Amino acid sequence: MGDSQTWTAAPSAAERARSVLAAAWSCAVTADGGREEYVGAHAVDADGRVLLHVPDESALRTAAICAPRGEPSAVLEFADVAPVPVRSRIRGRLWLAGWFQPVDGHLLFRATRVVLRQQSGATVVGLDEFAAARPDPLATAEAHLLTHLADAHPDAVERLTRLVRPDSLHGAVRVQPLAVDRHGLTLRIERARTHGEVRLPFHAPADDVTQLTERMHVLLSQASAAACPRSLQWQRTDRER
Repeated sequence: MGDSQTWTAAPSAAERARSVLAAAWSCAVTADGGREEYVGAHAVDADGRVLLHVPDESALRTAAICAPRGEPSAVLEFADVAPVPVRSRIRGRLWLAGWFQPVDGHLLFRATRVVLRQQSGATVVGLDEFAAARPDPLATAEAHLLTHLADAHPDAVERLTRLVRPDSLHGAVRVQPLAVDRHGLTLRIERARTHGEVRLPFHAPADDVTQLTERMHVLLSQASAAACPRSLQWQRTDRER
């Protein structure tokens, strides 16, 4: 369930797909009727092509060598998992359909179709757009940034809720940082049986962690100048009784 907070300045679908790919540590490969999970076994080049390292005796390697060249024969799946423990941690999934080509003892995957599924639905990403896009500059640092914010600065997270519209906080029992990219921070608002997300856009894109720190300070300064939402005041009072 989404909330009605305005979403602005978000990455394109191609950029988001490349970010998921850049940050993923594992992937699932479906080929020749079977499915295998690989952890820490892939690399990604500048054009978004995946190079998979598999054992010589792998059935996937055999299938790749025997498959007709150029024919779609495999699907790679990457999960976008929220680094902070929240309800429904899978933020999205990326699927690449295509075929493998043996290269220097590894398997190079050539995609013929790219599909990104997010909360808003599934999007087919053009191959040229996917190749030209670049991952968000914060993609590989996001997990550390969000867990640090949640674990070391819960007071800052609570202060940021002052920038959220009161109707989006109605019934909230917990607020956690869900995602961050160069354009903004996303908060997960959990209620007793439902949850939603709100996005807090930065005043300017952040191209590195140093710039992100400045953007967060601006948000916190804006939050400090705002009134504390009554809904959270009531909940905090109820929990303290």
